[in-house]
Amino acid sequence: MHRPRRVEAVLDFVCVHCYLGFTRYLRAARRHRADGGAVETVLRPVQLRPQASPEGEPLVEVWARERGAAVAARLAANTSFGADVGLTLDVRRAVFTNTFDAHRLAAQASAQGKGEEMAERLFRAYFADGLNIADAAVLDRLATETGVMTISGGADALRAELARIRALDLPAPPVLLLADGLVLSGEISEEDILTALRA
Repeated sequence: MHRPRRVEAVLDFVCVHCYLGFTRYLRAARRHRADGGAVETVLRPVQLRPQASPEGEPLVEVWARERGAAVAARLAANTSFGADVGLTLDVRRAVFTNTFDAHRLAAQASAQGKGEEMAERLFRAYFADGLNIADAAVLDRLATETGVMTISGGADALRAELARIRALDLPAPPVLLLADGLVLSGEISEEDILTALRA
């Protein structure tokens, strides 16, 4: 039996490109597994806006403030993003927030073998369900949904990991790091990911 192909996925849960890239990665990983291959996914955290408030605010309002109302309206009206991989996004409901505690939950899920499921659920909570993924009650609910046992602590370890990832000076996420040194980033296609997994 072949050893699992180890893939480190560097993501932030409020990044729409990360959601799309991770979805393509999961589709490729599932195809690889269906063909008898093995993949080990390791989630690696990055915070695009570490200063964001955990209180949250509507994403569209953030866009309007930073890019102008016309651009925000155009982005909010675009329903085609992610449609090619079956995603339904509703950015008009998205609550822009701090992702530190979401990453802490993802790390706990990964340690229990449920990292892929938790990452997928966090992305969907943010981009489709309009949930504040910094809210403790929301995170508890998502943990229960995915069968993850949560524990207190882990903040110091997460800070250290965030600093380690920053020091790697990687391209903008999403980034997939494969054990043989291959780095995939940006607009990664499902086929390119599958080819890398099969290499």
